[in-house]
This record gives sequence, structure tokens and C-alpha cells, in this order.
Amino acid sequence: MILGFREPKQYINSTKPLIKYLSVFFKLTCSDGRLAFDSPPTMTRQDTATPTGSLSTNSRDKWSKKMDFLLSVIGFAVDLGNVWRFPYICYQNGGGAFLIPYIVMAIFGGVPLFYMELALGQFHRTGAISIWKHICPIFKGIGYAICVIALYVSFYYNTIIAWALFYFYSSFASVLPWTNCDNAWNTENCTNYFLKDNVTWNNYSRSPAEEFYTRNVLEIHKSDGLRNVGGVRWQLMLCLFLIFTIVYFSLWKGVKTSGKVVWVTATLPYVVLFILLIRGATLPGAWKGVVFYLKPKWEKLFETSVWVDAAAQIFFSLGPGFGVLLALSSYNPFTNNCYRDAIVTSLVNCLTSFMSGFVIFTVLGYMAEKRNVNVEDVARDKGPSLLFITYPEAIANMTGSTFFAIIFFVMMITLGLDSTFGGLEAIITAVMDEYPGYLANRRELFVLGLVVVCFLGSLSTLTNGGAYVVKLLEEFGVGSSIIAVGFLEAIAVSWFYGITRFSNDIKSMLGYSPGLFWKVCWVAISPAFLAVMSSLLKPPPLQLFDYKYPDWSITVGYVIGASSFMWIPIYMVYKLVWTPGSLKQRTIMPEIHTDSLNMSPVP
Repeated sequence: MILGFREPKQYINSTKPLIKYLSVFFKLTCSDGRLAFDSPPTMTRQDTATPTGSLSTNSRDKWSKKMDFLLSVIGFAVDLGNVWRFPYICYQNGGGAFLIPYIVMAIFGGVPLFYMELALGQFHRTGAISIWKHICPIFKGIGYAICVIALYVSFYYNTIIAWALFYFYSSFASVLPWTNCDNAWNTENCTNYFLKDNVTWNNYSRSPAEEFYTRNVLEIHKSDGLRNVGGVRWQLMLCLFLIFTIVYFSLWKGVKTSGKVVWVTATLPYVVLFILLIRGATLPGAWKGVVFYLKPKWEKLFETSVWVDAAAQIFFSLGPGFGVLLALSSYNPFTNNCYRDAIVTSLVNCLTSFMSGFVIFTVLGYMAEKRNVNVEDVARDKGPSLLFITYPEAIANMTGSTFFAIIFFVMMITLGLDSTFGGLEAIITAVMDEYPGYLANRRELFVLGLVVVCFLGSLSTLTNGGAYVVKLLEEFGVGSSIIAVGFLEAIAVSWFYGITRFSNDIKSMLGYSPGLFWKVCWVAISPAFLAVMSSLLKPPPLQLFDYKYPDWSITVGYVIGASSFMWIPIYMVYKLVWTPGSLKQRTIMPEIHTDSLNMSPVP
């Protein structure tokens, strides 16, 4: 089926009995007696710049330029995970063969959900909380859950950026401090195999880069685990303060300021990636790493885990369900081509992940050559360890190491900042649109309060054992909760709000309806994609370095995950028990303000 193919009228007529049956089954009737799947009056494509959300005035901010929006979306979607997660997942799941499930999951799952969120935000022009009174009021708890998840992400994600800033500062030296074993933090297990022959490497050996990360940056050896995380590292607290200062002054005036900042933070990583790719390709052993990265293992395609990993990678990479796309697109002109934006930004995101693999594995091939071992023996690190141990170790032994270290950590900082901008903007837009009477003219103060809350919430991650807290929040603060949120969002829009009504919303913006492919994905394939991924995604036993998380910490993790998702059933109960009106008004009947949209039915 060709993307964008328009459905014939015969298809609609032939499927109406089935649609009506399903509509009755789900009790999805609208206020005027129409089924949710029946076509509402077709609207003319007039100037519809007035928002339908809480801030229904023409005073709502707008992007200064189209590129401000595109760079903001790309900056949010392309983050540290593209650099540290995709290459590892790719080689672990069959190398080049992994690209097949990855592309399939992107086409049928990730991109349709990405497109859906951009269209929803642009049409309703409001944030993740108040948008639900225009879609299906009983699901408004999804908006609150999104805000809580975004807070949890800010508690640990910005700490990772602070680590990168610490490395950036440490890089201004003629000899990088993680090059040798002659520093105060090094132990007798420190083993430097670069530029030396006949070096014995055993299970207790630690590279200078690993000891710099664990014993100087984190000082994790001073912590016994989650029961005793130790004191706050003032150096990291200062780095985090600088990060949040940048974040505040980028967001305090809205998209007018953040839209200018992303011209640097969203484009600079590509310049650095290109430089590192060229440098990596010239290193001895680079080809060995590329072959290891892309050599297809076709038998992997028959393993369910490979397809689940592909689904998880594309979902968390594109970022539907986080409320960011709703927020960013709500500042677009009503007639902006969100379909083209979804295709372009999704393609850029996927190509960036693929390119990052070459940047990483050329260097891993170089390290394998120097160690005289197989690439798989140096490619075991994943997550932050790949960026803070493996890659810096390779950089330290290149010609011009100081230069490459500086630009590498600048890239990491900018990649992280873009995602932080998007995550906090999702909270800011959602809350300000929900409570415009209190916050409409107090954005600077509200953003300051939010940044302070995020900073205070991050303090536990700045301790000696802060890396253990980061890992816990990363695994349980987002994970299954955001998948469940994305699933409910897709169901609410496609089945409760109605796919035909949603398609007509898009037609009023773009001048044409989405094709049959998109409708089938939104109604069936994408929700199934999320449901199957959620049921089959089994996280491995939680461990960081040599520390195995105790059972009680796993329980705490589940409580953290439930603390965000619980707002969905809590709001449903509140809506059913305490709010006035008929059952239909309190649950599924959306507020539609056609007058404020200046729309009129086509005769």
C-alpha cells in the first residue's frame, strides 16, 4: 500500500456495518446522536488560526520560522539514545539484519504515532492536559501522567548532561586526565594498554578511562549502593546548576527564545558527528568495526526479542507519548503541513541513528586493533558507559585528542539540551494551557519554579551513588508507563474520538484526508504495536557495574512507575463520581468550538 493513498467511497460504505457494530460495543456515541466513526460535517479550509484550547485567543505564541519548529522536533527526537543505544541494539540483534524489523516497526508503528501527535497538537493548539476535553474527557489523566513522567526524566537525564559538562571542562588539558594511570584516583588495577606492548589484561584490570569515570567523576566507590548513596558531589552540582541555567534562559520566553537556541544545539551535533566519522574512518581497524556493526545475522530475524527491541528503539527514539510533539506543534500555523514534517523529521531521526553506528563502531574497531582482541570484546559497554568510558578512551589515544574530546562532549551536551528543552516545554505548555487564568502572564516565574523543582529532584543523582539512582529512574520512571500512555492515547483518538473525525480535522488543516494506510495504522496496527511491545518487553535483571540491585529497590522502581500511570484511573474515577452532567458528558463527549474556529459546513 502506498503511503498517502486515499480511500475510495466504496470502502467506507462496505465497512460501515462493522464500524457501527464496534461503535455500539464501545458505547461511543456523540452528543448529537452520531456515531463517533460517522463523518461530521465537512469543514472548509478557512483561516483557523484561533486555538481551540484553553488559551483561545490570538495571543498564543507562534514559531518565528518554520525551521525553528523543525529543528526543535529534530533536536528532541535525536538525543543521547541515538548515539549510545541504537548501535548497541543493532549489533546485538543481527547487525544489518536488524534494519529490517527496525524499518518495519518505524513504518507501521513509530511514524504513524508521530504523525498523529503532530496533527493533534496543531489542530487543537493546546497542551497535553487540556487537549483531552476536546478528544475524550475521561482520558484527561493521560495529560497528568505525561507531566509526571517528564519530571522523572528531568531528574536523571540532566545529570547525564552534567557528567558530560564535567568531561568537557576536564578536556581542556594538553594530556587528557583519563589517558594514563598516574592520577590520585587510580588504583593498582589500572592498566594502560595503549602505546605499550605485552600488557596483561585480566578480569580485574581497569582502563584509565573507566577509573576516571567511576572514581573521579562519580566517586561511586564511596557508596555502598542505594542504601548508602553518600554525599552530594559539589562539582557535579555546579555542572547541573549551569545546565539548568542554560535551560531556563532558553525556555523562559517561550518558543521565541527556544526556537533560536536550537539553531545551535540541533545543528552542531551533525557537524561533530561528521568530523568524528571522518576521523574514525581513518583509524587502523576501523573497517573491522564497521563489518561487525553491519554483518547480517539472518537467523536473528526469527527471534521475537529482536522485533521487540526494534519496536522499543523506534518508539523511544521518535518519542510519541511524551507530550512534546503535542506541545511543539501547538505553536504552528493551523494550515502547516504536519504530514510532511512527520515524514521528514522521522527520516532524519532514523538516519542519524544509523550514522551514529558508524561513528561508534569505527572507534571500537580501532580499540580492538590496539588491544588485539575481537570487536565484540570491546563492544560490551552500553548506555552511558559507552559514551563516558569506551569512546573517551579511544579519543585519548588519537592524535589531537584534546580537540576531539572537546567537540565530542560539546556534541553530547547539545544533544541532551535539545531533549531537555522538549521535555520541559511539554510540562510548561500543558500546565499553562490548563490554568491560563493563573499562569498566562507569569511564564517566566512558572518556568523558574519548574527548573528549581527539577534541580532539587536531581540532587539524589548527584551523590556518590547517584549513578545507581539514575539507572533506577531510567528503567522504571519511563519504561512501561510511557508505553501504556501511548497505547491509551492511540485508542482514545482512534476509537473514542473517531478516526473519521480525526481525519476530517487533518483535512481542514491540509486540504486532503490522510490515506487508508494511516487510518488502518491508527485504528489497529499502531495500538497493537504498543500492546505487543508492552507484553513482550522483558527488562533484564537490574545491574550497574558490579552492583546488583536488591529486591526492595525493584519494588521501589515499580512504585515510581505506578506513581505516574495512576493519575489515569484516578481522574477517571473523579470524572465519573464528582463531576456534574450526564454520563456521556462526563466521559466521552468532547468539547467542540466550531465558532471559535471560524469553520462552516460545506454545502
